[in-house]
Amino acid sequence: MKTIQRPVLRCRVERALRRSRSVALLGPRQCGKTTLARNLAAGSKAVFFDLENPADLARLQDPMLALENLRGLVVLDEIQRRPDLLPVLRVLLDRRPLPARFLLLGSAAPDIIRGASETLAGRIEFIDMQGFDVREVGPRRRDLLWARGGFPPSFLAASDQDSLQWRLDFIRTFVERDVRLLGYDLSPEMLRRFLVMLAHYHGQIWNASEIGRSLQMAHPTARRYLDLLSGAFLVRQLPPWFENAGKRVVKSPKVYIRDSGLLHALLGLDSLHAVTGHPKLGASWEGFALENMLTVLNARQAYFWATQAGAELDLFYLGRGQRLGIEFKYTSAPTVTRSMHVAMADLKLDHLYVVHAGSTEFRMAEKITATSLPDLMNRLAE
Repeated sequence: MKTIQRPVLRCRVERALRRSRSVALLGPRQCGKTTLARNLAAGSKAVFFDLENPADLARLQDPMLALENLRGLVVLDEIQRRPDLLPVLRVLLDRRPLPARFLLLGSAAPDIIRGASETLAGRIEFIDMQGFDVREVGPRRRDLLWARGGFPPSFLAASDQDSLQWRLDFIRTFVERDVRLLGYDLSPEMLRRFLVMLAHYHGQIWNASEIGRSLQMAHPTARRYLDLLSGAFLVRQLPPWFENAGKRVVKSPKVYIRDSGLLHALLGLDSLHAVTGHPKLGASWEGFALENMLTVLNARQAYFWATQAGAELDLFYLGRGQRLGIEFKYTSAPTVTRSMHVAMADLKLDHLYVVHAGSTEFRMAEKITATSLPDLMNRLAE
């Protein structure tokens, strides 16, 4: 299988390993974490432990004995399977001088972040990872990335049919196996139905009552399912921005299937042609562009904004001393809307960018610029 180098992400991990005693690289299963770790350690004497491999688990039966004499880079893959290792790592990371640095790979964020933040406070740096983004595959393959999603086996598949089959198998494995490995005892069929429902709500405001009624489940159960999928990096909850602006604003998050390829598989769309003819076309493009933008922006400073009167902004970003607005429009000729003017005034935006499906950049109005997705990613990259 062909491969795609990920130099920006690799450099980020290398910098983190130089300045921090340990690094947690977190992302969904099959997004390339292990491949990146092995490429990063190529030529060195890095030691790998796959915590889903019975042989490696046996080696870690006495973790202190197994880890304390190691030197260089030590990689612990699928760390969420062994949270009991975190107290051992705290002891090992406090040694002076430090003989080994640890790279932890995980695919379930809440437990890792909570446990590591408490146990390894001041000793660990977190990096989020997804599949390929537009800058990694190149602008010419943007639409292929959009249609198939960023998981390497899906994007690099020999055909659209092979790609779709991989994504369908991924979804099946997640609902039937991975959820149990994460410690949840949930009905695979109900979880599958919930995922399909979320795909149809992609890009909309979360409404637990409506979704619960549709699936005949209690509101707290719907919330539990949503949090599980968010923690497994399959769903994004984009928080709303609200402040005392004198208007009634939406205070529930927007929900997105994070990988566009998984979204299309859940909707039964097998090609770019099918995507562009589907009613969820605009929402699909919005989610795809949003996820790509958040690879270069700090997601903790990203929000959406909407008023009860109907004005809205797809992405409101507070960072680098600026207040930026971003709209996503699947067209090559976007126009200024009333919502844009309202957002500019109410949010006091320094600039508003409209990410469109074309390749040109042009000024739409004062402080409003239409641009392509790759160009804006490059402009705002940290």
